[in-house]
Amino acid sequence: MKRFLLITMLLWGGLTFAQPVPSKEENIPFLVTFGKEADKSWGDDDFCQIFFFVMPETYKEPFYIRIFDPGTGGKHDEQKGSYNTKTKFSVYGGKGAISNKDARRLNPVGEYKSGNLLASKTFTNELDNDWYTFGPFNPTSGEKSAKYGGLVFKVICQGISGDDGNLYRYYLSTSASKNQAIEGGNAFTFEYTFRMHDDPTEVSHLYPYIDGDVVSVKQANFDWDNDGDLKFISKVRLGVNLRKSGDGNWGRSEHKIVEKEKESTFDVQFHKNKSTPAKNNNIGFYITNQYGEAQPFYTIPIGGIPKPTAKIGIQK
Repeated sequence: MKRFLLITMLLWGGLTFAQPVPSKEENIPFLVTFGKEADKSWGDDDFCQIFFFVMPETYKEPFYIRIFDPGTGGKHDEQKGSYNTKTKFSVYGGKGAISNKDARRLNPVGEYKSGNLLASKTFTNELDNDWYTFGPFNPTSGEKSAKYGGLVFKVICQGISGDDGNLYRYYLSTSASKNQAIEGGNAFTFEYTFRMHDDPTEVSHLYPYIDGDVVSVKQANFDWDNDGDLKFISKVRLGVNLRKSGDGNWGRSEHKIVEKEKESTFDVQFHKNKSTPAKNNNIGFYITNQYGEAQPFYTIPIGGIPKPTAKIGIQK
């Protein structure tokens, strides 16, 4: 209950409106999911991405989950030969949507499709550069979770065939036809697969929340292509370097958590190579605690973006 109250106070005390997914603060152009016949070295290790949307219990009106460019075959997507990819988006609520441990795993195994299926649609190449809307949904159709601060809905995006990359975005909205933010809403995932900017001056961010029980974390990044530097910033440390991955492999490193960093958000930063930046770089990323449990990345940083109180320089 302590953590639930903390998250509730932080959400209502500052950044209180739902953002696009990815959010402006993350500075990530698109989420990406490849068809299941794709080569993993293109940046997607499991061809599945799961996001959770949190509705505040105080919100009583219908809401919508909107998807930008859900098809594969147009302006933003990554083509491999002729477009042949089908992508399935499914929305789940009810008991087990988040509480089932398989829903929180890093790989789509077991009962990761837990909960009640509320809506589903498979896309080929339609809706290029346009929106598709799921809903309306009743907030009470979500799974009530004190740990995650509200009523939780799950969206699974899965590449069910083909080998192209589907680039897309979400928005949690009060409207079926336009993007209108929901006060107190948020979204999170346990493993992020996304497209980097091509512009080397752009820095992307992820915001994992580190709770009070965490004493160390292990980060893992997939297919970074050695495209510059990865580091994290906390409220007491500035610039802790992360071990990087190359083409089609994983880079992993372990980092101790100091007491003042607990119950706060980290800023994981992705800095591209300034001289020879990689093009169309897709990357997978996750963080686990000392028990191997995946930590959530919130699109709206819990408590805000960390600003270190002491500058201690770059650390290995």
